Amino acid sequence: MRVFVTGATGFVGFAVTQELLGAGQEVLGLARSEEGANALTAIGAQVHRGDLEDLESLRSGAALADGVIHCAFNHDFSKFAANCELDRQAIEALGSALASSERPLVVTGGIGLIAPGRSATEEDRPPAEGSRGYPRMSEQTADLLAGGGVRTAVMRLPQVHDPVKQGFVTYLVAVAREKGVSAYVGEGHNRWAAVHRLDAARLYRLALEKAAAGHDSAVARYHAVGEEGVPAKEIAEAIGRGLQIPVVSVAPEQAVEHFGFLGNFAGLDMPATSDLTQQRLGWQPEGPGLIADLDEMFRTA
Repeated sequence: MRVFVTGATGFVGFAVTQELLGAGQEVLGLARSEEGANALTAIGAQVHRGDLEDLESLRSGAALADGVIHCAFNHDFSKFAANCELDRQAIEALGSALASSERPLVVTGGIGLIAPGRSATEEDRPPAEGSRGYPRMSEQTADLLAGGGVRTAVMRLPQVHDPVKQGFVTYLVAVAREKGVSAYVGEGHNRWAAVHRLDAARLYRLALEKAAAGHDSAVARYHAVGEEGVPAKEIAEAIGRGLQIPVVSVAPEQAVEHFGFLGNFAGLDMPATSDLTQQRLGWQPEGPGLIADLDEMFRTA
């Protein structure tokens, strides 16, 4: 099977590419730079030059493949709404190349605002466009494509981590370094779901394989969740321990001032389960937890 992977040189996408290659699949990886192209070639992937803004490069890459995994997303949060719109257009472009072909498309979404305040499940629907102030429409676009004959699946990601990066937690570490304190909001009881990077990569492969087999007639939704919810206070304590700085509480009304763009998320309770995903795909998370990877990062820094 030849798989077109967008974001193939990124944190998650590169691991997905390695996972697919290790399973004997052929990978065509999207690369926007010579450095990225060389990294893909070095691990045995084929290279397709282009980027998210070049929609024709996405369509042509998808046309050359038996299936597509869309991992790419621009994480410049200073223009988050614009990047969400670019993501929507990219998914539409990929879908247009796959329409009526029975070739699968796995799209990446998030868990954060699916069911704030309780553990989200795979059966929870994404928020309607414009609701909850969240502009990312990956899942909703996948739903529309499924109505047009594209076999789609959605991979909902929590905080994806290894000893180098940890999703939003990476930004918390940067803020802690800058401020000289590691902070959490209020009592720090809010929780963030998490998954090890390699566990997430394996789940993408399993989701693609099931979609390719045609086992799902509607959009399949999967949760790449290894830990249902890591308390924010424990995350702040791990950062404080690693940086040897004080751990403090920040009042909710001061969150944006302290954390910047992350202030709107730092106090949110965003747990999620993966029980249905594990049952449906036979997936079991095996990697270290978020706190263990944070401790390892500081230990080896």
